[in-house]
This record gives sequence, C-alpha cells and structure tokens, in this order.
Amino acid sequence: MPKLRRETHVAYSEAASLRLRAAWLYYNQGLTQKDVAEKLGISRSTVIRMLDEAVKRAEVQIWISEGIDDCVDLAVKLEKAYGLDEAVVVPSPDKSDAGSIAKAVGLALGQFLTEVVTDDMTIGVGWGRTMTASLAGFRPPRRQNCKVVSLLGGIVAVHQTNPIDYTWRLASQLGAECYMFLAPLLVDSVATKRALIEQCGLKTLYDLAENLDLAIVSCGDIGPHSTSLSEGFITRETLQELVGRGCVCDTMFNFLDADGNTIDHPINERVMSIDLDTLKKARHIVLSSGGAHRAGAIRATIRRIGCNTLITDEGAARELLRLAEASA
Repeated sequence: MPKLRRETHVAYSEAASLRLRAAWLYYNQGLTQKDVAEKLGISRSTVIRMLDEAVKRAEVQIWISEGIDDCVDLAVKLEKAYGLDEAVVVPSPDKSDAGSIAKAVGLALGQFLTEVVTDDMTIGVGWGRTMTASLAGFRPPRRQNCKVVSLLGGIVAVHQTNPIDYTWRLASQLGAECYMFLAPLLVDSVATKRALIEQCGLKTLYDLAENLDLAIVSCGDIGPHSTSLSEGFITRETLQELVGRGCVCDTMFNFLDADGNTIDHPINERVMSIDLDTLKKARHIVLSSGGAHRAGAIRATIRRIGCNTLITDEGAARELLRLAEASA
C-alpha cells in the first residue's frame, strides 16, 4: 500500500490565513518580525501575537535540528528492514521514562493523524499513554462521514489512561461518529464474552472492524514495569505465567511471543478486544510505541498484524535495527 496522502491544504478563515502567512514568512523564509509586518501591512505587535498563537495552536512545530539527520537515517533503515511504507522517528527525550517517551511519540502520532485523516474514513483505535498523548498534537479540520471505532474494552478504575475519553475526544475533534467499546477489558468467561457481543450490541463494533480504512494501535512490553501489571489489568501471577510461556508483548491485550504468535493461556479467551487477525485486514495500520525496552514488543506486533506506518523514538529504532540484524 502506498503512503497515505497528506491533506495539508485546507480552507482557513481570513484571520487564520493571515496568521499562517506570517508564520511561514518568519520561520520558513527567515524574514524579521519587522519585515513580516511591512509585507503584510500590519503592526509588529500583531505579528508577535500571531506567531505566538500559531505555536500555541500547533500550526507551527518547533524542532531542534541537532540529531534530526540521525532520526531520518534511522527511519529509512527501519523502512527497509521491516518492509514499512513509512517510519517516523523522533528524538528520544533526555528524561527517558515511560511518560516522557509516550509524550514525544504521541505528539508525532497526533501530527501524523492531522495530515492523513480524510473524509469517509472508518478509523479503529486502541488506547494507552501514547495514544492519549497524541491528542496534544492532533489538530485536524472537521471531516465528513468519518467513524471512530474503539477496538477493545475499558477498565473500571482509571489511573493514567481513560480509553472511553480518548475515543470520544478523537471523534469529537473530527466531528465523527463514535463507536465505543462499552464492556470490561476482561470478563469472567467465554460465555459472558459471547453474550456481550451477540446480545448487547457489541457486534456492530466487530462488523465495523472488518473494514477499517485506518487502524491506530500501540503495544507494550511484558515485564516488571509493564503497563498491564502497573495498571492492575493482570495479576503478578498471571504475568509470570505469560512470561514463562514466552510472552514479550501486549498488543491490545493480546499476548504475543517474539515471533508474533498468540501465547497459549486461558486469559486470551476472556479478553474483550477485536481479534488481531481481523485487525490485520485494515487498509493502513499505524503502530505507535517508543522506548528501547519495547523494541521486542514492536517487532512482535509487526510480525503478527503487519505495519504500514511506524512512529517511534530513537532508542526503540536502534534496538529494532539491532534485532533485525541479529535475526538476518
């Protein structure tokens, strides 16, 4: 599949158009604020206000040039090594904790989605810290006839991530229909799962997931600091059992080994989540996750569902390339 077309030319109000012209002349053409004011026939104080507003609206994105060449080189190598349509690699934050990495990668995801979402799309979304962080960089024009479909159930006690809130906010910014997965992430039995799907209206989500234009997912590693454990989704005993069976990855609460195969464990039968074999049918899959510790999980996810666009950070990119070289 070719890269998604970036719809960057949209209709703006006259005030917004003037603001963007001022930002373009200042940041791209290198004009001074005084020169911009004279060219546009406005005061210098107005130019200063417009430039500040453009940054606040995320119409102008400020990047530190040092290290960007390395990121581009890493992206090109990832595309070749993993057969991607496109890789987006952002500089790893100085403070490489999970929250900072999610924020950096999420911002890039939001910017990407701003450019590629078009009218008439059916968009499937997972959830997680990276996905929530993407909302800070998501500034799309309102689209016509779009649907946003949640791909997995939710949680009772919300700590860092509210899956329902993420799906709703994404849909609201697009002006899209919103289909929320109103069920627990984990149920008590296969019978309960079947009843929720067939008798409680969730089959609509499963039907929509069969024909996604765009699927946006993240993934997590499995270990002592994994989100699944820290958020209380699974017990420490269950985690140890999964690890003992070779689990390295949690993708939409589907537990995978290093080759992308589903781990043989009873928990998989009770998960309220769109099946990964269904997800891989999406016309374009965006995988967004960062941190060197998650490289194995990213690789396993790509092996299982494929990936058209990967959005990650330097640390994960370097480790992904090392893993690819080691298995060559």
